[in-house]
Order: sequence, then structure tokens, then C-alpha cells
Amino acid sequence: MMDFRDPLEWAFWVSLAGVAYTFLGYTILIQVLAKCFPRPTVKDGLTELPSVSVVLVAFNEQKRIRARLENLLAADYPKEKLEIVVVTDGSTDETPAIVREIAGQNVRLLAQSDRRGKAACLNVGVPAATGNIVVLCDARQRFDAATIPNLVANFADDRVGAVSGELFIESSSSSVGGGVDIYWKLEKIVRESEARLSSVIGATGAVYAIRRELFQPLPVDTILDDVLIPMRIATAGHRVGFDPSAPAYDPQTTDPVKEKRRKRRTLAGNFQLMFRYPGWMMPWQTGLWWQLLSHKYSRVCAAWLLPTMFVSNAMLISKPLYEWLFYAHCGFYLLAALGSLFKGIKTKLLSIPSGFVFLNLMSVLGLWDYIRGTYRQGRW
Repeated sequence: MMDFRDPLEWAFWVSLAGVAYTFLGYTILIQVLAKCFPRPTVKDGLTELPSVSVVLVAFNEQKRIRARLENLLAADYPKEKLEIVVVTDGSTDETPAIVREIAGQNVRLLAQSDRRGKAACLNVGVPAATGNIVVLCDARQRFDAATIPNLVANFADDRVGAVSGELFIESSSSSVGGGVDIYWKLEKIVRESEARLSSVIGATGAVYAIRRELFQPLPVDTILDDVLIPMRIATAGHRVGFDPSAPAYDPQTTDPVKEKRRKRRTLAGNFQLMFRYPGWMMPWQTGLWWQLLSHKYSRVCAAWLLPTMFVSNAMLISKPLYEWLFYAHCGFYLLAALGSLFKGIKTKLLSIPSGFVFLNLMSVLGLWDYIRGTYRQGRW
């Protein structure tokens, strides 16, 4: 029986409830709401295919820019209605020269002499695009031939202002990476449910599309353009969808070293948005406040609940219930440590704890990166 007068018990149970809601409760709740109150987007009804501009920002991508442009040009979309705008961000290799070789009716190069960062390049590339729909992507991934037409189909619904495709990443061979793979699967479930209910919180930067007229210039130090752009569109009253039939394929795996760099940057970007746009968390400013808090911001805060839960549990160990909970606590972190030490052993018994601890550690490091300004203008 909980002693409501004991602040340690309050600290333990509130922390446990916060962690449980963040990583499991919200996922279940948003699925239930999406099934009970579905508002699916309408994907048919386009009387005429709109013009499309693909805007791709590249920095020193000479090894893959040619293949990427060929991949985009192979889209199953009328060539007379498709253009590709490549913005090179002060590249010092042969990237601009390779794009110039391919440039023609469907490919345009906007070469920036100085490196200014992705946000600044988007501020150049999107206004220069001529298409009614702008597809935003990266150089590393590749699309299916149907990716662009399937993205565009969502704009038959006048309520849709942006739509995200689905990113597929190669499965990791390590135990920690296996835990991150599971996180990605849960993330996709959340996004599908959010889109069916109202709007997705953010988009997949490797594959998403917007109505060109809804784009607003970005602060040049923006870290997460794929969250800021869709959130601005959503808070203006438009829907942001998610379409798994519009895939992008990433050749990288979710191995810890690569995932650490990506995740730290993403989490630093979440802290940037949290402090820069506090109004998004206010119910009277946007109807997405609850989804934003539950999907994005609770995850960056959960890392601080975990030590609170562990320490309060340790201080309550003299009570029988808490003694067993403490043993379970220690067992969980022991499995996480073993998963980190023996990366070649891929089993959920190790991958789930190790991946969970890894992602929460990245939240702490992401805050540190944000505070010290690691991802300033020009740094990707």
C-alpha cells in the first residue's frame, strides 16, 4: 500500500507513470483513438496531376549524387511536370560539376559559394521551385518509382498541407541497434495513428512533400526542418499525413555509432524547438499540443525520470514491494549493460534494454549538444 505522505513513493510512482506513458501508454492510446475516431485522408479525386519540384540539398556528395538524380528522374511521374532543384551547400568536391553535367530541362543547380547549412539552402531552393508540390529529400536514400506519385496523391484532399513517406533502414546486426530497430517500428505505428486521427508530429526528412505556398523561410540555425516545416503547416490549420506507400530506402543500418550521431542531432533539435516555440505546447494555440508533448517532448524528458525512479526505488528498498522492484530494476540495467558489451548477441532479452538505455542516454547528450551549440549554422 502506497503511503501518500512519503515523497519518495510519490517520486517513484510519478516517474514510473511518466516513463510508462511515454514509451507505451501513448502508443496504445493514439492507436485506440485513431480506430475509434478515424479521419482518413482522401487520396483520389485529382482531376489533373500537379507540377512537382524535388528540392535536394547536398554537401560534398560526389560519390552518390549522380545515382541519386538518376533515381529521382526515374520516378513514375510525367517528365514535363517534374523538376529537380539541387542546392549545393558550398561543396568543395565535384558535386556541383556532376550536377551541371546532368542539368537540363528537368534538373537545375543552385550552387551556393559558402557553406551555410541545410535550412539556409532550403530558403533558397523552395522559393526557386516552380512546382505546386515540393518534395524534400536527401542524397543518401533512394525512392521507389511510385514514391513521388504516391506522395502527390495525398494532396487530392484539400485539408492536406504536407505528407510524410516512410523511411526503411537496414536492420542492425548489434544488440543495441536491434533495440533501436524496435523503436523505429513503434515510431511508425505512432505516425500512422496520428495521421489517421489528425496530423503527424513532424515528417521523415528523407521523404516528405508540402504545398509550396505553405513554406515559410526557416531560421538558418534550424536543426530539424522536417519537424518545423510540418508543424508550421499544421498549426496554420492544415493536416500533415503519413503514407507508407511512399518509401525511401536508407543504405545505412541502425548501428550504434551511426545512430548515436543522428539521434544526438535529432534530440538537440527537439530541445531547440521546445525552447524556441513554447506556444506549441499551449492548448489555446494549437490542437496538436497533446500529441506534441506526448510524441516528442515527453521522450526528451523521460531520460530525467529514469534516475529519479531508480534512486527513489533504492531509498525505499526496506519495504517489501520496493525490494523486489529494485531487483527488477537492477536486472534490467544489467541486461542493458550486457547488450552493450556483447554487441554481437542479438536477442530481444538484451536488445530491448540496451536500446532503451541508449536512446535515453542520447537525450541527455542531445541537451548538452543544444546548450553548447554543437549544431550551429552550416553544421549538419
